Amino acid sequence: MRVLLVNMPWAPIDLPSLALGILKRSVDERVPNGTADILHANIEYVDWITKNTEFSLEDYSYYALGSYFLGCGDWVFSSALYDDPEWRVPEFTAAMSNRMNDDRMKMTRALHTTAADFVRHIAERIVELAPDVVGFTSTFQQNTAALAAAKHVKRLAPHIVTAMGGANCDGKQGEAVHRNFPFVDHVLRGEGEVSFPALLKALDGDEPLSEVPGLCWRAADGTSVVNAMSTKPLPPAAILPPDYTGYFERLASSRARNWVEPKLVVEGARGCWWGEKHHCTFCGLNGSFMEFRSKSPDVFYDEITELARRHRILDMYVVDNILDMGYVNTVLPRIIDSGYDLRMHIEIKANMRQGQLQTLADAGLIFVQPGIESLNSRVLKLMDKGVTGGQNVRMLRDAATVGLSVAWNYLHGFPGEDAGDYADVVDQLAALEHLNPPVGPTSRIAIERFSPYFNDPALGFSELRPAEPYRLTYDLPETEMFDLAYVFDVPPRGIGEDVVRRLDEAIAHWRRDYPGSRLTHCDLEDRIVLVSRRRAFDWTHLELTDPLELALFRLLDQPHTVKAAARKLAGDPALSDGDGAGGPSEDGLRRVLARWRALGVVFEDSGQFVQIAPPARNEEFLRIDFMRHTAAREAELATTSA
Repeated sequence: MRVLLVNMPWAPIDLPSLALGILKRSVDERVPNGTADILHANIEYVDWITKNTEFSLEDYSYYALGSYFLGCGDWVFSSALYDDPEWRVPEFTAAMSNRMNDDRMKMTRALHTTAADFVRHIAERIVELAPDVVGFTSTFQQNTAALAAAKHVKRLAPHIVTAMGGANCDGKQGEAVHRNFPFVDHVLRGEGEVSFPALLKALDGDEPLSEVPGLCWRAADGTSVVNAMSTKPLPPAAILPPDYTGYFERLASSRARNWVEPKLVVEGARGCWWGEKHHCTFCGLNGSFMEFRSKSPDVFYDEITELARRHRILDMYVVDNILDMGYVNTVLPRIIDSGYDLRMHIEIKANMRQGQLQTLADAGLIFVQPGIESLNSRVLKLMDKGVTGGQNVRMLRDAATVGLSVAWNYLHGFPGEDAGDYADVVDQLAALEHLNPPVGPTSRIAIERFSPYFNDPALGFSELRPAEPYRLTYDLPETEMFDLAYVFDVPPRGIGEDVVRRLDEAIAHWRRDYPGSRLTHCDLEDRIVLVSRRRAFDWTHLELTDPLELALFRLLDQPHTVKAAARKLAGDPALSDGDGAGGPSEDGLRRVLARWRALGVVFEDSGQFVQIAPPARNEEFLRIDFMRHTAAREAELATTSA
């Protein structure tokens, strides 16, 4: 059986598809007489569109990820899905005219007009390759492109079996895809390593379609039949490593080869160990399976090093939603000793200690996404994040200390928050401008399927409606769009726009001034010397020599309340503040902390204080924002020479 797996726009072009890489291996190894190939239609699109159109990496990135919540990437291919080059152009233009500039609107409409030509081109390619089964993966803004291609393949070659899977097909979403688009023969929901080979064996007559877990298939009369999804997630030992055969060769022959440096995609774990205990209220990323599962350290290490050796690529994107903390003492030391100079991106929890962060940095995990999302403890509690604002600031400081680049977003819009949760933070952001800023302006939270906010109206969002981009893209009844959608519109909650503007202005200053800002300290035992270069503070040099201040500054390496600090510093006569007590009084500490806050030496949140000056280790040379697309190549060169 010949299987063709297709990765449509707008999949990232600098990353091979992990899902299709795993499915290729599962077909080749687990399906008798089965062979699978991958068509990198996302790269094909770059070559196709740049023949006659001015189109850049920035443009592709906008439709792939930058416009996700506007749905621009999906709307572009809706014209091909509905065979209408003018599909909802007036509606889209009216809705988006104040959300994108004229040039972006012009390009979006032009891409929309020509999308059907590309889809026909890809469908003809697929038919020429003569597969028995063609499978489309759909994640983020791939849905309409994948559906349109499946429709045109079915039109050209009705005998080719069409299948679709991926994050956009999880749970109810997959059922809606299958019900509403009859040219998709099968939709696979959940983890595909088991269900896709089972589908192929069923098509070969080895077992009935009704036995394939999570499958949506059609009865003899064409009606949609939905099999129950598996209630047990795939054990980690059964998760295959990906086969990326062909991706790097295809990219090397593409116009996109000069746009990006390709990266490997690796997977050590699925699910979220924090979410199993405390599901963050706004997060829907784990879909149907929250249960945390991780590969054995030996298996994961072998996969990483084998992929690096085989493809001669050292840049890696680790897709795990959260780092298995066991890897810090198992996998990472082996990577450090391996001799591979890896550069990796991974998601972590923000309460990791500096020593653990140093291990990440030494192993090459230099891009981290710690899920910071706020610097206020009360709002973080509303999210059920399990960290405080002070811990998040400590993470930013310690990441700067060890040379990590931190990607994070500032979110708002949580039921129960108020202006006071943001005012004190905004007043202190200028003191943090030497630390990694958020990657963009603050964002109002989106209500995502599978999140607690979606599942439990009692948490504050009872009036859910499919987000506006779905209504601009699909010709479906509201009830069907509700099942198809992943993002939902709701009446706004939380702070008003005046507070949002203040926060955005402060973040904009932070992002603008970060490259030239500095705050460091040097502990010389008898004194601590601080050096500052920040726009809001006129001092450049500060020495702490008082024993109380020295002890307090060192204690505030971790967030402390005044009461806790006084308790820990009590009993030492050398720290008396002169009132006759054996240690500092709380009032004495408050006076010191008030002065330090005014100088931008500490950050205060919910009664806790933490010092914000990394040690002076010339880390300003390492504080390069590796996440910025416009400086990606320069960042790599700087890291290599550092």
